[in-house]
Amino acid sequence: MKKLQILGTGCPKCKKLADNAEAAAKELGIEYELEKVTDINEIMEFGVMMTPGLAVDGEVKVAGRVPNAEEIKELLK
Repeated sequence: MKKLQILGTGCPKCKKLADNAEAAAKELGIEYELEKVTDINEIMEFGVMMTPGLAVDGEVKVAGRVPNAEEIKELLK
């Protein structure tokens, strides 16, 4: 099971990233757990200075932008 973490304070871009990540995981047919990390101190512990960010299994894959579902699918493979 993959752990997908959305790093952001809950802004519209963060919500869009969560939607795209869920869509990508579902299209790939993988089991996943989606967690929204909204605490700024926790986000900074990941080394992310610009939100939104996407971490997969604890590793930051994208920060400061919203990748589309196709790009996220590549990150999940």
